[in-house]
Amino acid sequence: MKKIITVSREFGSGGRTIAKKLAERLGYKYYDKELVEQVALESGFDAAFIAEHSEFAPKKSGLGFLFTAESGSPLTGGMSTADFLWCVQREVILKLAEGEPCVIVGRCADYILKDRPDALHVFIHAPLAYRIDHVLTHYGQSDVAPEVRLEDKGKRRSRYYRRYTGREWGMSENYNISLDTSLMSIDRCVDIIEEMVKQ
Repeated sequence: MKKIITVSREFGSGGRTIAKKLAERLGYKYYDKELVEQVALESGFDAAFIAEHSEFAPKKSGLGFLFTAESGSPLTGGMSTADFLWCVQREVILKLAEGEPCVIVGRCADYILKDRPDALHVFIHAPLAYRIDHVLTHYGQSDVAPEVRLEDKGKRRSRYYRRYTGREWGMSENYNISLDTSLMSIDRCVDIIEEMVKQ
């Protein structure tokens, strides 16, 4: 039986919902915002700031990583804010993996825990039309068109993942299973992952 499940997901695919339902069904700890709070505690940064910077690249380009904090800041040991938060986040995830069985959402946990035989790595995705509908249904309209929101989050998540893992985000070889939520219900996705966890 797998002790740790990491859930990576495209924005709007329903991955967070799947992860939460899976944790409830298995009786596992669930880490998403909870992980952000732990990183905030360890780093001294505000949780809202970490939520925005601990999974996404800066908005402009990959070069934005160089300018997220002044070099030589005593708080970050001379690292950029992004690099400092990555180090803290990595240590928090490694500690969580040593504790109770858990489901961890995003934040490169699949890479950080890639060498653990007791971990199952899941990627949740869906076609653009499905994700647009999901975003409008669950998050509502905003000043930014849903297509733009989805593209922006996807690009920033991909750049962040590439910088800290050296791998391409969403590539099948990085995960044990990849599920398309447009082809099955959220509950069916949970069923499938649960079966794999218990094998």
